[in-house]
Amino acid sequence: METQIFSNYLLPITLALIMLGMGLSLTMRDFRNIFLQPKAVILGLLSQMIILPLFAMLVAQLSGLSDELKVGLVLIAACPGGAVSNLITHLLKGNVALSVSMTTVNSFITIFTIPAIVGIALHYFIGDSKEIALDFWGTLIRVLLITVLPCVVGVIIHQQHKLFAESLEKPLRVIMPISLALMMIGSIFLEKKENAVPITFHEYLTVIIPCLILNLGGMFIGYYIAKAFGLIKKNQITIAVEVGLQNTGLAIFVATSLLENQRMAIPSAVYALFTFFSAAIFGFLVNKEEIMKKPPRKPQAAN
Repeated sequence: METQIFSNYLLPITLALIMLGMGLSLTMRDFRNIFLQPKAVILGLLSQMIILPLFAMLVAQLSGLSDELKVGLVLIAACPGGAVSNLITHLLKGNVALSVSMTTVNSFITIFTIPAIVGIALHYFIGDSKEIALDFWGTLIRVLLITVLPCVVGVIIHQQHKLFAESLEKPLRVIMPISLALMMIGSIFLEKKENAVPITFHEYLTVIIPCLILNLGGMFIGYYIAKAFGLIKKNQITIAVEVGLQNTGLAIFVATSLLENQRMAIPSAVYALFTFFSAAIFGFLVNKEEIMKKPPRKPQAAN
């Protein structure tokens, strides 16, 4: 069995370093404010855990896909965000502390909600009552090592060496997405995986439209729900990204390893190919007015 260097080592290390880099732009006050004023995180989690799966069920029902692919589409919506959604929030100048908080909390909650949501989809679309269970301790360790601890280290460095942390902010905005893209390219194209999901061109064309609707629809649903409840623009963008971008690696694992059905992983494999680009388009659309205005730069006042 070949060692999957990119998937097993380089990609997780890169994600952890990205979280450390984002932590360099945060303070403990940022996280404290999230939980002192929990409206945004509660609204975001409810949108992610309840509204998105319901939307996915609707898209799946209307999609005309096979029953297995419909379950696979709902499976995407059942999964939490991840370091990629945190990075995109950072690049779109959203509320990174809110994004990291939502990812962390939802990663633990979905240990229980993924089996429930997938069970409902299996029963509704296939008539199957198969039960699945996620590894609690494995999930805990993975979230701590890849998301929480690196981010906390970054926050501590920012607190102790503020000028150093601030000097890294601009170069990291370029380095982080490029390094992530390289690792994902290596993982997808340079490794031979035993559990690789076989996708024909016809299946790709069949699945891509429902996946795009789920992705873009999820982002705009999250954005306008946050807007309707009077959240500030940064939080609107953050909730949109967290609702619209899911952890496809986890979805593929659930489909191939727990459900033992590679066809159910096809929507996740297709979904993963375009989410970075669709998020960039979304960011342009919601910030279109600010981008077109291009106000003159003003000298920053000392704080």
